[in-house]
Amino acid sequence: MHPTARRVLAAAAGLTLLIGASACADDEQQAAENVPGVTDTEIVIGTHQPLTGPAAPGYSKISAAAKAYFEHVNSKGGVNGRKIVYKVMDDGYNPANTENVVRKLVLDDKVFALLGGLGTPTHTNVLEFVKAQKVPDLFVSSGSRNWNQPDKYPTTFGWQPDYTVEGKILASFVKQQFPGSKVCHFGQNDDFGRDSLAGVEKILGPVAAKQTYTTTNPQVGPAIGALKAAGCQVVISASIPGFTALAMGQAAGQGFRAQWVVSNVGADYTTLANQLGDKKVILEGMIADNYLPMAGDTANPWIQEFTKIHQKWNAANPLDGNAIYAYSMAYTFVQALLAAGKDLTREKLVDAVEKGGFRGPGLTPFRYRADVHAGYSGVRLNKVQNGAQTYFGPTWTTDDGDGAVTEFTEPPAAPPADAIPTT
Repeated sequence: MHPTARRVLAAAAGLTLLIGASACADDEQQAAENVPGVTDTEIVIGTHQPLTGPAAPGYSKISAAAKAYFEHVNSKGGVNGRKIVYKVMDDGYNPANTENVVRKLVLDDKVFALLGGLGTPTHTNVLEFVKAQKVPDLFVSSGSRNWNQPDKYPTTFGWQPDYTVEGKILASFVKQQFPGSKVCHFGQNDDFGRDSLAGVEKILGPVAAKQTYTTTNPQVGPAIGALKAAGCQVVISASIPGFTALAMGQAAGQGFRAQWVVSNVGADYTTLANQLGDKKVILEGMIADNYLPMAGDTANPWIQEFTKIHQKWNAANPLDGNAIYAYSMAYTFVQALLAAGKDLTREKLVDAVEKGGFRGPGLTPFRYRADVHAGYSGVRLNKVQNGAQTYFGPTWTTDDGDGAVTEFTEPPAAPPADAIPTT
């Protein structure tokens, strides 16, 4: 071959390699730029919340606290230089509305991820859509076991203890402390109530009586009357706050004196006392559970840090269990973002949560791994006495199967500076 021809071919080959390398770089840059909701300066996330409707009491303040935490983080520089933009949509605790607002968040607002969508019936209604869109669906605000189906819904994760774990622990306490008592169950007529009952009956066997309610009908008098007629001495209640207040109010009105043992999601004392007003005395003696620091525990270092954030960014709302829930969940989300790295993608965020290892305000470890998308692994019991809700006894962990209920003795992690994770 003539030397000139060889030089031309070599130059052409070099140009081809240069173009190929440039194309690959462009493809990588374009892929990074095409991550929905992520820019060099922002991470846009979304949620559906009951700002109105039957679940609004207490729950309507959760998103305000989560937003306050993100504003706090943003004021310190955000996450890897990106500020968190948190879009909140009201679904009124209505599954049909939830579908509409989640579609808007994903398709129109193009959020990077969903965070803390609230409610069992509401969020169940969007699982297939979220799966099809491959949106990270983190830390659903419900203890349903629906969120722990990684084979079916690979991007969805729970955060709080699931209702079967909780039911097992509550039932174990009742079995020990109220032996021989007639134990009954009052629950929401969906997976919330059913999962709770499944956990209770794993420990106690069939309950003496069970009644349900629907969130569209506040007339719980007949259900409470039926539990009274059945001679129930202990009522384990899987209820949201509005219906805990209605049920206990009806019981008091009917002269039905049973020991109430209430799911953490419907047992925040501040919320219930505000609903009951002068009748809040009926909450005395109520037993419940929790897995986070109690809002009134001013000696707790997490509460001290969250109080500072609350006073600066969310002072118009009460510092109650709903606020602590939101601050704690938002903290975990920032941990997940950091673990996903600077080159943020949806896939990396999901992988980061599956790797787990997060620590925070919670009393027990998370259960996260590739084949488990469930959140916290246990709870501790608390009781209302003299107008205060305080913990007693050990912290317990279990699973949602046939595993034993065991005592957990490790102390919680200490908060980092400003309650902002660094890794």
